[in-house]
Amino acid sequence: MAQTKQQKVEVVKKLEDAFKNAATTVFVHFKGVNIKEETEMRRDLRGANVKYTVAKKTLIKRALESLGHKADDVPMDGEIALAYGGGDDVTAPARLMHEYGKKFLTPAKEAKLFLVGGLFEGKLIGQEMMREIATIPSMQGLRGMFANVINSPIQRFAIAMSEVAKTKTN
Repeated sequence: MAQTKQQKVEVVKKLEDAFKNAATTVFVHFKGVNIKEETEMRRDLRGANVKYTVAKKTLIKRALESLGHKADDVPMDGEIALAYGGGDDVTAPARLMHEYGKKFLTPAKEAKLFLVGGLFEGKLIGQEMMREIATIPSMQGLRGMFANVINSPIQRFAIAMSEVAKTKTN
């Protein structure tokens, strides 16, 4: 069904708001994702406070250009969806979409969806940089790693003191 001019203006406005207000917006190429997979993905994204929407590439480019970005810097071939938001975890949209890209594979083991670029903290970035952002662990995971690094020397010291105490009592 063709969109009216007013509907297109509303979609562009919605996209502009998403680009301005979200710390991260990921452009995702998708093809062959079935309804069951998409329903599962949308449920998990909602749980992480990430919104997922599909829009026409021309409207996405129009919204990017109205915000001063060069839309041609990110190639958008095929079907494009947007994942944006994430609340406090700015890497959540990229990380979650990257995980689903690894999870949803065709019978030939090709990804049904993959990152093509996006906006990160107001800057338009390409596919490689977005993949790097997608591999950053969640804030909770980073805190756990930090606690482990802090605890490790103390734990080793306690084990060493325990061994010394055993030799002194003999």
